[in-house]
Amino acid sequence: MAVSDQEGQTGSEILIRDMYLSDLDAIMTIEGHSFPTPWSRNAFQTELLENNFATYLVLDYHGKVVAYGGMWIILDESHVTNVAVHPDYRGHHLGDRMMRGLMERARLLGVQRMTLEVRRSNQVAQNLYHKLGFIQLGVRRGYYTDTREDAFIMWKDPL
Repeated sequence: MAVSDQEGQTGSEILIRDMYLSDLDAIMTIEGHSFPTPWSRNAFQTELLENNFATYLVLDYHGKVVAYGGMWIILDESHVTNVAVHPDYRGHHLGDRMMRGLMERARLLGVQRMTLEVRRSNQVAQNLYHKLGFIQLGVRRGYYTDTREDAFIMWKDPL
């Protein structure tokens, strides 16, 4: 698999769009490869159908969903719930593209600031968030129930 990192060459190949229920098979595959304790299909269905605060996007590469991201928007704040890229497509800046898609959607919805938690051990994600202007402002001790790992709380304000 080859993904061009040059914007001009990828524009027609990559589409960031709303997540649909029909995307859940691909989402569950990505989720299972990305997290020690993946969300269930039902959790995603609930987010899409019942959570009025939730916005979920996918990154479609040549008609295939290879990444996704979600956030809750409450008033003028956005809380990123999850971002993941299929392992076969990592290393091509698609996580960056997904985060920028979430940030752009948040701006369009009037969001002023964005927050997220990231595992202490996930240096790749931390580097991405720093590059996008997020700063670490706290630690949630034992936040991840599967491993009791700490989470760094990161903010981007203003968005």
